[in-house]
Amino acid sequence: MSVQKNKPARRPSIHDLRRMKERGDRIVMLTCYDYGSAKILDEVGIPLLLVGDSLGMVVHGHDSTLRVTLDMMIHHSAAVARGAQSAMIVIDLPFATYSSSDLPLSLRSASRAVSEGGAHAVKVEGGRRMAGVVGTLVASGIPVMGHIGLTPQSIHMIGGYRVQGRSKEAAKRLMAAALTLERAGAFAIVLELVPAPLAAEISRALTIPTIGIGAGAGCDGQVQVFHDIMGLDESFLPRHAKRYADLASVLRDAAREYKEDVEAGRFPTDDHSVDTNKQLNLTDDDLKELRKEFGA
Repeated sequence: MSVQKNKPARRPSIHDLRRMKERGDRIVMLTCYDYGSAKILDEVGIPLLLVGDSLGMVVHGHDSTLRVTLDMMIHHSAAVARGAQSAMIVIDLPFATYSSSDLPLSLRSASRAVSEGGAHAVKVEGGRRMAGVVGTLVASGIPVMGHIGLTPQSIHMIGGYRVQGRSKEAAKRLMAAALTLERAGAFAIVLELVPAPLAAEISRALTIPTIGIGAGAGCDGQVQVFHDIMGLDESFLPRHAKRYADLASVLRDAAREYKEDVEAGRFPTDDHSVDTNKQLNLTDDDLKELRKEFGA
């Protein structure tokens, strides 16, 4: 069966995303961490690829995003950039690489993410306190996606992976944060683990798109972690994720079959081997001479 390719005519821009919101077109985003996955997602026309610091957990096996470094992010982003020819690539700036109290650090980090990582935009976590960071980066020509609600880099401050904006006051803070980030120049905002009615209200209040994860259908788009929806980790599935495949089982079965074939002598066959006589111009006499000379 041939793969049906549905690539966008060109890479979407931040202006295209705003027009999609105006038209009511849903925006699709997936995390991506490597060249091979980027090629596949690009072929089916996923317009936004997020090189998320979630790679610290799903790729490197850490228990949070806090141990992810900028060098790690750049390494993975560059691989994604080599695989994706039509998608817009957004890269997370990891923990402690940007700060409202150190704007030069923020600019250095974002500049490396774009120039070395091949990303087209960066994502930063935090609300109103990030306005200065967003404004500085945008003024320097670097598009910025905001991220409010559950912000994993602040997990020790917010007390765990829990829904944000439950109370009236908390909802007001999230709404104010979203509007502040928009005014500062963010081109879109991720809403993570925000109650669906509140996320819908924030989406209506903004002229820029919202990208939800565990924030309901009222957002302008959705983002999910690749490993979650592809079933690569059978031990955990967040409530907000839908499993579209069971790749862990497929990979396990394939690896088991390969192991059994090698052990039983069923692989490789002649079809998987180079015929020395036909392809390397080595005759049986040549092989006998080698055997005699080297005592094989």
